[in-house]
Amino acid sequence: MSLGASGLKKSVLVPGVVFVASICLISCSKSSKPKNPPSGLDTRVFASQSVTAGSTFGSLVIVDAYNDTLPRTAGIGSGTFNAPGLMAISANRATVIVFDSGSNTVDIVNTTTESTSGSIALPGATTSMVIPAQSATLAFTAVPTASVAGILSPAGAVVEMNLASGSTISSIGVPGAQTVVTNAGGTQLLAFSDDSDTMAVLSPAIAVSPVDQGCDSGSLSTACFLVSGFSRPVYAIYSSDGSTAYVLNCGLQCGGTQPASVAVVNTATFAITNTIPVEGATWALISGTTMYVAGTPPPATPGGNTCMGGPTTAAITCGRLDIVDLNSLAVVNTQELYIPDGYHDRMDMSANGQLFIGSHTCTSIGDVNNPQGEVRGCLAIYNTGLGNVVIPPDNGDVTGLTGLTNRYVEYVAEAGNLRVYDTDRDILLLNEYYVPTGTIPIVGVVIDVKEVDFF
Repeated sequence: MSLGASGLKKSVLVPGVVFVASICLISCSKSSKPKNPPSGLDTRVFASQSVTAGSTFGSLVIVDAYNDTLPRTAGIGSGTFNAPGLMAISANRATVIVFDSGSNTVDIVNTTTESTSGSIALPGATTSMVIPAQSATLAFTAVPTASVAGILSPAGAVVEMNLASGSTISSIGVPGAQTVVTNAGGTQLLAFSDDSDTMAVLSPAIAVSPVDQGCDSGSLSTACFLVSGFSRPVYAIYSSDGSTAYVLNCGLQCGGTQPASVAVVNTATFAITNTIPVEGATWALISGTTMYVAGTPPPATPGGNTCMGGPTTAAITCGRLDIVDLNSLAVVNTQELYIPDGYHDRMDMSANGQLFIGSHTCTSIGDVNNPQGEVRGCLAIYNTGLGNVVIPPDNGDVTGLTGLTNRYVEYVAEAGNLRVYDTDRDILLLNEYYVPTGTIPIVGVVIDVKEVDFF
């Protein structure tokens, strides 16, 4: 399943950091349809470009997703942003929020005017932001180091933000809050903390403004309570009607005492109605009545090889992908699906059924710039039609994924580079992945990518 370096068209693979002149050479040949945004593009992807040693400020780079090129236009926030990274986008694609780790702020970007419309200061760094599907003005973020005024419990909070006014609405104390998810309306949130066997349930509408008393055993909170019965829960997905939450128990991978599983939770009573055993569970994606769950099971014995029985690889630790049927609440793949190890926290389904799965802190093997034998990093692609897994020959953490709506193309931020994968081939039978433009040459380090326009 793992590919050698020949699987990537080396003739089009270029370094992720190049001179600005190279950008011009590529973009000069573009031809796009005019539209309302200042860039004149109607097929856009935003890429967050963080700082490097040779650059003072970062920006949101606008990519022409019609032909994978860079227009000759300044990036959004150029000269203002410092280190933009994690992004979230509203369901109507009108607003993108960007976390800037250089200033611990959330910047609000209007996708029509391609300009910033406000900035919200956070009490610390975040790796989790969400905009409810039925709202374009509310957003939530988990800040594990936040100090909430008047609370003696450990640091950590979920911050509610008003994107229309560019201000904070409230902060609800959740010790060590690392990840937050929301139902469609933003009326109920689930928050998860490292090294905890509980899940916090938040009702932001009744939070005391500007702070709430906190969600732990020593506080009486009007907006938050804890639910027990989990094993290191780290993430959840709501069902389409909001009545069920599928909570991922990371279990042994995250220092828990139980194996990984998916807990099926009634969001009215918060009773755990079912538990689905899986190999690993740190991230998931639902497509129709199927849920794809990824994680990295630890070896049965210290130093053991978790890749045995899988693809030929020099790695001794492999992740797993489980396919869960939500009707029967059971794992339905009959053979184990091996993927790179690490902590999985990125998934995206391409328009033609290629599931891209990314992790960080995985075992990278070989060197994509000097390929000799096996080359692999933190990316895997599962063909939902054929049931095969491909591990492309690249290195580094996967920090962003976005597929295009009207093209069989996936943009992948891996090791700071913006790769373009062509999924319009039966690549699993050909045993190779073609990259039509290799790497889009963005100066700096690409952290995240978001498709802005529906086509």
